[in-house]
Amino acid sequence: MSFRHPLPGLRLVRQKVDSTREVDISAAVKRELDRLKLGSTIKPGESVALTAGSRGIANIPTILRATVEVLRGLGANPFIVPAMGSHGGGTAEGQTEVLAGYGITEATIGAPIRASMEVVRIGDHTEGGPVYIDRIASQADHIGIVARIKPHTSFQGTIESGLVKMMMIGLGKHEGAKEYHRILVRKPWEPFARSIAPIVLAKTPVRFGLAIVENALDETAHIEGVPAHQFLDREPALLQMAKKHMPRLPVDEVDLLIIDEIGKDISGSGADTNVMGRKPSGDVNERDVRNTRPLVHRIFMRELSHHSQGNAAGIGLADFTTDRLVASMDYSSTVINCLTANHPLAAAVPIHFPSDREVIDAAIGTAGLKSWMDARITWIIDTLRVEYLAVTATYDLSRMDPAVEVVKELPWTLDGNGNLSKLASIVRDSI
Repeated sequence: MSFRHPLPGLRLVRQKVDSTREVDISAAVKRELDRLKLGSTIKPGESVALTAGSRGIANIPTILRATVEVLRGLGANPFIVPAMGSHGGGTAEGQTEVLAGYGITEATIGAPIRASMEVVRIGDHTEGGPVYIDRIASQADHIGIVARIKPHTSFQGTIESGLVKMMMIGLGKHEGAKEYHRILVRKPWEPFARSIAPIVLAKTPVRFGLAIVENALDETAHIEGVPAHQFLDREPALLQMAKKHMPRLPVDEVDLLIIDEIGKDISGSGADTNVMGRKPSGDVNERDVRNTRPLVHRIFMRELSHHSQGNAAGIGLADFTTDRLVASMDYSSTVINCLTANHPLAAAVPIHFPSDREVIDAAIGTAGLKSWMDARITWIIDTLRVEYLAVTATYDLSRMDPAVEVVKELPWTLDGNGNLSKLASIVRDSI
């Protein structure tokens, strides 16, 4: 099977990216927690709630297990609470399943998982509404916030996705996430977040944070223990570190971006908007529909990640998708997540076809090109893994930033159903 028109040649290329990483994850966790001198605050027999979110964080079972070991060494009784707002279908069982999908279970972590969607009201925020926190966590003697620091897919500021957001939206569960996102439709993110954080810190036993920064290869680059009272002061520097390390596409403009997989394990928006160059629109926080780099004219999302458990939030950022991605959606879970975040567009189902061939034909046909042979096509595994990607010969590789090297020339090959292979498989067979 072939495309309707000839396409420019395709190349598998490799980006030269920063690969700084922590070599011994457990040792790094223990080093940072020892530095915090938790034994001066946490006493034998006391309980410690540790947060675990819904993102696919590298080495997260190892990080949580090492944290549990440190706390048990102090004589404390640690346990895990799912801190993921409305994810997992907005149910305790669903959120426990999300964690299990990442290898976070009582057996692997060495501590019980205590999941509930019940919250307690601990105060009122500056806009006159309630501030919530997970009921089970609120009853612990101490809370430790374990979170990855990274640029948010929608919110922008000196703090974005990290310790503060985990306290607010993660521990706020469905009710808290719904309340805060309601405010954020009309109010800017950072001032509101900075007004919530002191309330949570004053009214709950949050004692420390364990901040995780990843490199462009989706590996653990940096782990840092942060005292609770330093969250607001320290997180901006950690965010800058995360921005320096984050993956990005080496191109300035794309006529068609093909993304093999989206999912909540990859990004809160299914695909990281900071990487793919397109942000949702619809409120005061997100006036720029597209980033200046890269400028992407058409987006094609092919599949839904298994770890996303049917949550296809972010599918609405695509122009085209496949029937198989739509069929794999848990529509209810997707809608709950998107309505809670006040982003109905993120759940909107784009034009979809039975085969990749039909999608690519339609996408290039609507990109405003004079000739299909002019098409600048970039093909990635997902927005976390962009060390290896495929680009058409219409790009001048010498002008790409970061620099790239050609791994091999690729044919445009479709199977009998008109579908491309998975790029991850092509990469594995080529290196």
